[in-house]
Amino acid sequence: MAGRTIAEAATERETLTRDPLMWHGTIVTQDRLCSEMLATFRMSRAKSGLSTNGPTPVIPAALIFVSTGFIPLGVGISNLLMIGPPGAGKSLLASCLPGILPPLSPSEALEVSMVQSVAGTLEEGRISRTRPFRAPHHSASMAALTGGGLRVKPGEVSLAHLGVLFLDELPEFQRAVLDSLRQPLETGRVDVARANAHVSFPANVQLVAAMNPCRCGHLGDAALACSRAPRCAADYQSKVSGPMLDRIDLHVEVDPVSAADLALPPPAEGSAHVAARVSQARERQTARFDATKARTNADLEGDALERFATPDEAGRQLLMQAATAMRLSARSYTRMLRVARSIADLAGAEEVGRIHVAEALSYRRQAPRA
Repeated sequence: MAGRTIAEAATERETLTRDPLMWHGTIVTQDRLCSEMLATFRMSRAKSGLSTNGPTPVIPAALIFVSTGFIPLGVGISNLLMIGPPGAGKSLLASCLPGILPPLSPSEALEVSMVQSVAGTLEEGRISRTRPFRAPHHSASMAALTGGGLRVKPGEVSLAHLGVLFLDELPEFQRAVLDSLRQPLETGRVDVARANAHVSFPANVQLVAAMNPCRCGHLGDAALACSRAPRCAADYQSKVSGPMLDRIDLHVEVDPVSAADLALPPPAEGSAHVAARVSQARERQTARFDATKARTNADLEGDALERFATPDEAGRQLLMQAATAMRLSARSYTRMLRVARSIADLAGAEEVGRIHVAEALSYRRQAPRA
């Protein structure tokens, strides 16, 4: 993205959106995919009169929480992976996410409190309307993450129910521990089977993960990168399995923050403003799903998904061609429809259009290959 103007990024993005065959050659390139995603964020900020320098956390954060409706929402799963060098602010961004989440509804607060009560973490017996935010260390065991013990208790994924589970330094987690999250992320619950007990805990979480691009953390910086680049990046990123990455909807590349960035004035759009926009999109979903069992876009499946998230003809053609080019799995295809529906909600559009599908696809990233 360095050296490109907003006008150039906008022109290129319009070309990619207009010509899916041209996009075929760029969409399968991981670095280009992240670049197009950042171009979208920066164009959105430019239209709003915001700074386009440095990382752009506000727009992606809003999209994430809308795409799950959110649970935080109330059940839905739209997951985020942030990739960037050390000190870029990934962990800080994740810790700020609860500030734009809608409060728990009374029924949701009761669900969360029940899990906390079983785990023995309910503070002074009070029911809270704040959505959970859990950030286990990468040395956590499988039982700590999914639940277990002699007297079976909920793990971190259940303690984050209807909230955010933040996994920092994602590749540093044991691979078996990470893969144990695959079923909870798909079903919204975790089944703990032990010799003396078989227990099911709720686990409707939004996964937010962060990682460095390689072990040294400075891939792409000739002055700081190690001598093994780019091979070290492929080795490091391959520590996260393909099926796990397939469950992550949005991949965001976080730019390093320079001293000049720190001197910039604060953004015009604060957390309260973003939270209001997310709340409005959430209200649109609530009204749309009034006669269905779905509470958010992330809950859509079957006939409801086809009815509410099917794009227009131009969007459908783009999605089909991109699905072939990117070799999307059936799961990925469905998730892209949900994300596109959420982007349309954020834009206030009733119908999912080609531009919404194009943006949803630009957030998708293929599993790294060695």
